Amino acid sequence: MNRRNFLTRSSALAFGSLTATLGTGTIPIFSTPRASQEESKKDAVKSVDEMVTADTRSAINIGLDRLAQKQITEGRAKGAFGNAGYSAGVAITALSGLAFLCSGSTPFSGKYASNIRACTEFVLSSTRNSGYIAEGTGTQQYSNMYGHGYGMLYLSQIYGMSPRSSVEVKLQNAVKMTCQFQNRLGGWRYQPVVQDADLSITICQIMALRAAHNAGMDVSNEVREKTIQYVESCQNPDGSFHYTERGGRTTVALTAAGVVSYYSAGVYDGPKVDKALKWLFEHRPGKARGQVVSPMNYYYAHYYAVQAMWHAQIQNPEYWNAWYPLIRDELLDKRNKNDGTWPDQRVGSEFGTAMSCIILQIPFNYVPVFSP
Repeated sequence: MNRRNFLTRSSALAFGSLTATLGTGTIPIFSTPRASQEESKKDAVKSVDEMVTADTRSAINIGLDRLAQKQITEGRAKGAFGNAGYSAGVAITALSGLAFLCSGSTPFSGKYASNIRACTEFVLSSTRNSGYIAEGTGTQQYSNMYGHGYGMLYLSQIYGMSPRSSVEVKLQNAVKMTCQFQNRLGGWRYQPVVQDADLSITICQIMALRAAHNAGMDVSNEVREKTIQYVESCQNPDGSFHYTERGGRTTVALTAAGVVSYYSAGVYDGPKVDKALKWLFEHRPGKARGQVVSPMNYYYAHYYAVQAMWHAQIQNPEYWNAWYPLIRDELLDKRNKNDGTWPDQRVGSEFGTAMSCIILQIPFNYVPVFSP
């Protein structure tokens, strides 16, 4: 069941009546906009086999195997992907767990089942009583609301597959903490305090809250309404997004994050979404128009951009059909040919490999939160 159908079915629940004003019209946040009218277009979406080539499948398999080999099997960092630095933190562990889930493995079956279970135990052990997912193995300096958001997103998917009480309690606490520290404008910042906000952190929280809601957690309408307001305040007239409501840089990464923020709040179309998608598509991989994705946020940018285009297939299959082959080929070229990992000089190859494997596996559609 895709996310839109889920929300149509559950419209009587907490978010069912939520609305947001986008441009000239007011639409229900969790409606299924024009889905039935778009069936003919949906049929035009290219098949998985057309998109995910044999070389791509081989690269994915090697990348996931390398991640599995890097996972720590004993000691304080058991389940993480290193003993120090970013690779020993929650964010890399949660993203690696999502990469394994994207292959079709679950905590109970599949090639990477044991790796998924180890990721889960690490994230659970890193969740404080307050709900903040950031403890880790003495690497708190590498954990902030990015890690918390990715950790909550991952636990939501695990809870949907395995409703264990230990996961439920910690996920509930994480959701409560996240809602508690939303600032007055509707966003979140690097630390769990009610003060400033920026879009790059806000997307991590709203997507995780959406995933938690889909798994059965309670999130109030007010949280969603405020988030929509914050996301709108970060959008430029041309459809692109800047860093905070006060302005700042405009990038592919932030615009992709803005689109997925709308989707995560159930806003799938309207003038603002359409403009954002058009702007993003004009800055697609290999299409340099004065906007090049920075190496500092390359994987972050494409993690959200591929989701934006994957979801856009409902109304605009041409976006997805063109986007995925471009990022697929770019990632295959970017791969380290010696060991099959994806390099990232700032965060590490574990991060680059996990993100690349998620991006390349999106067409498999195994993970509910990524489903259009």
